[in-house]
Amino acid sequence: MTLGSPLLSAIPGLRHGFFTRDGGVSGGIYESLNGGIGSNDDPGHVAENRRRMAQQMGVSPEHFLGVWQVHSPDAVVATGPWPGRSRPRADAMVTRTEGLAIGVTAADCGPILLVDPRARVIGAAHAGWKGALTGVLESTIDAMEQLGAERAGIVAAIGPLIRQNSYEVGAEFVDRFTLADAANAPFFIPSSREKHAMFDLAGFIRMRLENAGVLMIDDVGIDTYSDQRFFSYRRSVHRKEPDYGRHVHAIVLEHE
Repeated sequence: MTLGSPLLSAIPGLRHGFFTRDGGVSGGIYESLNGGIGSNDDPGHVAENRRRMAQQMGVSPEHFLGVWQVHSPDAVVATGPWPGRSRPRADAMVTRTEGLAIGVTAADCGPILLVDPRARVIGAAHAGWKGALTGVLESTIDAMEQLGAERAGIVAAIGPLIRQNSYEVGAEFVDRFTLADAANAPFFIPSSREKHAMFDLAGFIRMRLENAGVLMIDDVGIDTYSDQRFFSYRRSVHRKEPDYGRHVHAIVLEHE
């Protein structure tokens, strides 16, 4: 049901997981462990899937937190369950509260899990191309530092995401990145189609982390588009499916 990062798995008092699509109750295009509250799946199925994920993370469902993701650069601090049914609009969370699992949903975008083992501060970021370009990783690191972390001590893991050989983009996409910084050009290689290129999202994420001072980085190396164990937004579009499932990728500090 989950995959792990060797770097994060070696840290005591920490639990994490990059969940696959296996082990849930959803059917059809959502088969089976769909955690997407924003999908059109049966809400009861999504709730049961999230309960199972919370159980695997060792927390109660109300301590299995997510945010309302909007492809922003914004990170929020979590200290306990969100009040009522509200979820803050953001794309990353950080906490130093033990027993509080923070997770992001993704279906091609990059899930990034972070921890400073010494300060016992964790973070989870949803880094699609827009969030990565506009600073969600830097915001997450800044928010972790506000809780006592030091960026030189942070360990990060890049989870399953769409990889370069599956991620074709148009010329305007390339222009957006190269106009922002000419140093972004190496993350694109020519496509077989004219005026198109293949984008290395994972490499771009790693570069942003390294430039922000995070040097201990793991990458599970999995392509969500080509690996059928994972939901993929782009694959669903190519198959002309009406919707797609979402994965949850989460991290929690265990009680000492």
